[in-house]
Amino acid sequence: MANLTKLEFVALDISGKNYLSWVLDAEIHLDAMGLGDTIKENNKTSNQENAKAMIFLRHHLDEDLKIEYLTIKNPLVLWKNLKERYDHLKMVFLPKARHEWINLRLQDFKSVMKYNSEMFRITSILTLCGEKISDYDKLEKTFSTFHASNVLLQQQYREKGFTKNCDLIAHLLVAEQNNDLLMKNHKNRPTGVAPLPEVNEVYAHYSRRGKGHGPGRGHDNSRGRYNGQRRNYFPGVNHSSKKNHHQKGKKKDDRHEVPEARGSENKCYRCGGSGHWSHFFEHPEGKINHLIGHGSVVRDD
Repeated sequence: MANLTKLEFVALDISGKNYLSWVLDAEIHLDAMGLGDTIKENNKTSNQENAKAMIFLRHHLDEDLKIEYLTIKNPLVLWKNLKERYDHLKMVFLPKARHEWINLRLQDFKSVMKYNSEMFRITSILTLCGEKISDYDKLEKTFSTFHASNVLLQQQYREKGFTKNCDLIAHLLVAEQNNDLLMKNHKNRPTGVAPLPEVNEVYAHYSRRGKGHGPGRGHDNSRGRYNGQRRNYFPGVNHSSKKNHHQKGKKKDDRHEVPEARGSENKCYRCGGSGHWSHFFEHPEGKINHLIGHGSVVRDD
């Protein structure tokens, strides 16, 4: 496992499935090391150069392949033997790559990036098998496989006169990104929907303090719709705390005190006059009287 980490590229598998890419990597690295002539016919390389090239090639072979070619010491001989053994795989990979190229369509991919990656993979295999795919072929493949709903967009891109496929892909990526931003903005607030109102700072402050602590909320434990109003607005009425209904010796009529009669010295909390009320108050008999206007009384019996 320690040797695998020192490899400049993936070692040649004994099945030969990575032979096409392995040959290309091996040639590039040998040229970079100044040993490219060691695998060419009628070369005049020294024994030292041949040894270095042989060590490099064997280092990037599968362990079983090393054993099979253990007796070979010349890099050119090893190179020819591997080519005879695996070069026919081009005829195996080529039909599949052609089929994938024919059926490659932009409309079948969710993103331009995935489409572009698949195109590069297929064209690389075709190139390794001896078939070159030009930029014109790539442009026509992209233009001809636009979705049917984007016919006008396809014509607009054709009119731009792209000569390189990479330029077209760059424009498609930018357009795709802008379209995604527009869709996100539309989902956040669809057409015709008003924006959310700004949160009042005071309201937000009390909301953070929790239920029952906002403005206008009492801190006592009293309940009832008109409890606070009766306590604040009706002078002369004793709003004592609730009595225990089970307490002995207490009568029903003792639970409430009778408000002073009309015409007394109590004054209206609104106009300052006397002899009338203008709100709800609690009747001595336990019923609620609703006073409408000034001086008119209506009993809700």
